[in-house]
Amino acid sequence: MGTGSVRVHKNALILGEGVRIHFIRTLRIPESGTHALPPGLGEFPLRRVEDYPDTVPPEWLAKGGVMLPVYLREAMWLSFGGTREPAALQVGVGKVCAVSGERWTGRLARDPQNYVTLPRQPWLDGINSGNGTVRQFVAVPLGLGATVEGQVTGEETTGGVQLQAFPLGPAALAGWRRAQAAPRAGRPGGGAGYGAPYGAPQAPGGFGGPLSAPMMPAPMMPGGAPGSARPGAAPPPAAPAMGLGVGGSMRQEVYRDDRPLSDWAEEPAGRAFVHLVPPPAWRRITGEDAPPSPIDRAAYTRAGLPWFDHYDESAADLAPADTLGRVKPVGEWLGDDHDPWAEPAPGQVKPLGNAPRPGRPVRDGDW
Repeated sequence: MGTGSVRVHKNALILGEGVRIHFIRTLRIPESGTHALPPGLGEFPLRRVEDYPDTVPPEWLAKGGVMLPVYLREAMWLSFGGTREPAALQVGVGKVCAVSGERWTGRLARDPQNYVTLPRQPWLDGINSGNGTVRQFVAVPLGLGATVEGQVTGEETTGGVQLQAFPLGPAALAGWRRAQAAPRAGRPGGGAGYGAPYGAPQAPGGFGGPLSAPMMPAPMMPGGAPGSARPGAAPPPAAPAMGLGVGGSMRQEVYRDDRPLSDWAEEPAGRAFVHLVPPPAWRRITGEDAPPSPIDRAAYTRAGLPWFDHYDESAADLAPADTLGRVKPVGEWLGDDHDPWAEPAPGQVKPLGNAPRPGRPVRDGDW
């Protein structure tokens, strides 16, 4: 069982006192070549599993956490904007660390590093393939062997995404706060960029800026509570299990932690299991339609809308993880990607970088 607090506020998952995670829909990039960072196409709607006790599978209730709808072969990235204080965030895909390629342990490690440091790491688009690149997160069903979990462990039993955040220990946090309070010459002014507080204005269509209206709350179903069934209804059927495989390669560094490991707290501030739900099961469980599949990527590029390239000259990239470097893209199982592709023009790639407790608590479970 996890410790600490986990909450959902709108579509943000909040771990502990301030780690904010948004799950962002995006364009899937080709599985060959290395590309700029694709745009954000709005947030995935996020729902608490415990709000649908009569329609989610019992094993989901046992794991607790949250769920979101995702199409087969749909891509996503994780945004950490709004995280104010330092945190070490572990990201598991089927309980395989997306940073180190090691199996999930629930404890921080440095050799190899099995976490990202916030707020320095503004987002994570995929598994760490090293040398300044990641391989894009792409949703696939369990059972094919295409997930990162299946390729690294030889089994597909977990699926989903696992998240766990560790704050700084008391002494390190006090020192960091003192340093933040000291005047800094030449410090940049305010404004919304990566790492901006949740709810800060962003340029329409900017990296992480939604291009569509936010999802409405779940409709009420018979029985009074979201997702509840009529008395005497049959037990909910098992939902197809989904996990994350990988797609194309993009230019993104996973930063090396420059703090001693002893600076971080020994216990997490919060953790959550994120269930990935196919659209038909999402409608059956929640009564909502999943948002439409992302717009055609060639049309997006032809319209001149932006892609992104991020650089932080003060940070060092982690070395590639051998196990993650051997993970193959999902096209090896699902076939070639025949959607049209148009490479963005140089002017479309925008440089980035060098630049109270709301929400409802989320119940943790055994995973």
